[in-house]
Amino acid sequence: MRSPKDVFKPLAIGAPDPVREVPLRPSRMIHFFDPSNPKMVAKAPDIAPKVDVLLGNLEDAIPIDRKEAARAGLVEVGRTVDMGTTQLWARVNALDSPWILDDLITLVTEIGDALDVIMLPKVEGAEDIHYADRLLAQLEARAGLTEPLLLHAILETARGVANVEEICLASPRMQGLSLGPADLAADRRMKTTRVGGGHPGYLVRQDPPEGGEIDAAGRATAQQDLWHYTLARMVDACGLAGILPYYGPFGDIKDVVACEDQFRNAYLLGCVGAWSLHPVQIDIAKRVFSPEASEVAWAQRVVEEMGDGSGAVMIDGKMQDDATYKQCLVVLDLARSLAERDPELAEAYDL
Repeated sequence: MRSPKDVFKPLAIGAPDPVREVPLRPSRMIHFFDPSNPKMVAKAPDIAPKVDVLLGNLEDAIPIDRKEAARAGLVEVGRTVDMGTTQLWARVNALDSPWILDDLITLVTEIGDALDVIMLPKVEGAEDIHYADRLLAQLEARAGLTEPLLLHAILETARGVANVEEICLASPRMQGLSLGPADLAADRRMKTTRVGGGHPGYLVRQDPPEGGEIDAAGRATAQQDLWHYTLARMVDACGLAGILPYYGPFGDIKDVVACEDQFRNAYLLGCVGAWSLHPVQIDIAKRVFSPEASEVAWAQRVVEEMGDGSGAVMIDGKMQDDATYKQCLVVLDLARSLAERDPELAEAYDL
């Protein structure tokens, strides 16, 4: 066990000091691209200004015979693309894979100064973060980096969910967590082949009428969210550690309505963003994870009328107190950070 006084010391001689607080930069959508595909690499300069996070994917979606090409393609993007205020992330291969060491050595030493976050899949416990933490410190020292790279873990196994609080608290590098529903479903032996979203068989049914037949006829049903428990627990764990929670992928690209619903559920629950797997999902995430102008105006009004936030006031027949004041500050902080990046939102929010 490390002493608290040592937590913020570098884990390697010459490595940069760990961060003491996660930067709250807009990250409404983490947009995935395949860096082994030259056409996608060529489109990166056009996509980057449209997203908050551009992520080069080296893991499961990349065939084995294209792993090296994907790594090289991401290095090319890191070296040549002007990202502006857009973050560049990488999803590396899992810690038990034969590619992870080459992923980290190549990315940190060749484009470490261009990367913001490394996404680590299939994290199962604090020991996984500790291993990556030490290795990254050694590589940062070798590369002469002045800022530490951050780590983002994906919850994709039952063990990972069971250890989620330990994972979140494992290192000052921890930036956030994403839900990985497909691998998690397989690990749990869930009987769904969908990637995120609900399932028509996972439902509740209205009680039968008194004295009526106990069958399905005439009894309303409502489809339920398979991921509510896991997502809520993940949000709480991130809140405990002061890091950021994200919804992961929504695999049915054509069903933009259900995608928006799922993203909005995650937003209301506390997530700051979601993955976008196709350009059509970029605008959905941008819209959903940006508070509406009316919400921002209401939050601004509450804060102005409450002054220092103490006591309680009535505004339009609704009681406002310390708790609602804090809720409004959350909305305003998000709105201000988004307004700095998005001129349209700056005008709409009028902050």
